[in-house]
Amino acid sequence: MRNFLKRSVLTIAFTCFLIFLVVFSKNNLTATKNGLILWTNSIIPSIFPFLIATELLNYTNIAKLLGKLLKNVMKPLFNIPGEGAYALIMGLISGYPVGAKIALDLYENNICTKSEAERMLSFTNNSGPLFIIGTVGILLFGNSLVGILLLLTHILSCTTIGIIMGICSRFTGGKVAKSSKERNSQLIQRCVTTGYSETMPDLGTILNSSIRKSISTILQIGGFIVLFSVIISILNNLNIIDYISLFMENFFVPKDFTKCLISGILELTNGINLSANLQVKNISINIILCAFLLGFGSISVLLQVLSIVSSAHLSIKKYTIGKLFQGLFAALYTALFIEFVPIFKLDIPSTEYDPNTNLITISLIILSFIVALGILLLKSNHKMNIFKYN
Repeated sequence: MRNFLKRSVLTIAFTCFLIFLVVFSKNNLTATKNGLILWTNSIIPSIFPFLIATELLNYTNIAKLLGKLLKNVMKPLFNIPGEGAYALIMGLISGYPVGAKIALDLYENNICTKSEAERMLSFTNNSGPLFIIGTVGILLFGNSLVGILLLLTHILSCTTIGIIMGICSRFTGGKVAKSSKERNSQLIQRCVTTGYSETMPDLGTILNSSIRKSISTILQIGGFIVLFSVIISILNNLNIIDYISLFMENFFVPKDFTKCLISGILELTNGINLSANLQVKNISINIILCAFLLGFGSISVLLQVLSIVSSAHLSIKKYTIGKLFQGLFAALYTALFIEFVPIFKLDIPSTEYDPNTNLITISLIILSFIVALGILLLKSNHKMNIFKYN
């Protein structure tokens, strides 16, 4: 019965989506074009070169080297093998969804346990510096300092989540990762197919394979951006976002702010674009909103991660909760930096009272509210077992 209802819901949802594509075809066409423009102008230049570089590095023993160098850092801080540093570093350098792909590779190569891989997903899959500084800071805000601030708080928030999850995992027990000797033995057997080999294939084969896989990934990302651009357009045409915004106004949340937040939760690039252009008195509000969206990553990115890890049957429950709290920590850190670090005070001074100027109070209230909500959700759904080893 449950499966029948699930199939029926999906059938109804997909049928409605098809109908709305036809009914709102004019606006959907514009949304599709805008999504493609965002993809070609922002995503491809900032991510595609890093995708190729990551694929090339997968044919080297970089993960093994980093594992030896950083095992005394990764294990105490995050409770994962030293090789997890490769996923964290490349995830921060390359951007979504590179970190998730590398975490999956580490799991499939028996370098980490299933639970370790699921935890790594939550803090190694991040936005890259080229996107945050170049696209968000310079192109959208017209200020590289904004990009530097967002990148700094982005790194701090993902590190915070990794440490918290590492601490929680120590109290739950679970499977122990394989020894270095066992892992190296299995890696040798799989070196040709996995890319962690001591003897690499010829350069032509490596380049061809890396470019082919990178094109596949970047096309997948583009598909998600266009799809969610159309979904946002349909929701706007149905006035659903307007209704939600009007409801949130009862809680003193501005209508435009709610629209940007909903759009960003659905699809990151569209939401960041709207947030950067949000007309408010203090630009710090725009920056904090962008910090949250960059940390959370959007449902679009979540589905990208799901499409990557589903073949290995990795759960994304830890990822979902981890990214939510990463967004909150990123917003909080951003508010703190703006308030206490003079170089990041980007608001124009005003003698008029503005309730939005108390950024720390606002951020702490939002953080406390969501934390409480998250605890309630965890208690009400025992099947989730976010921090329990499988």
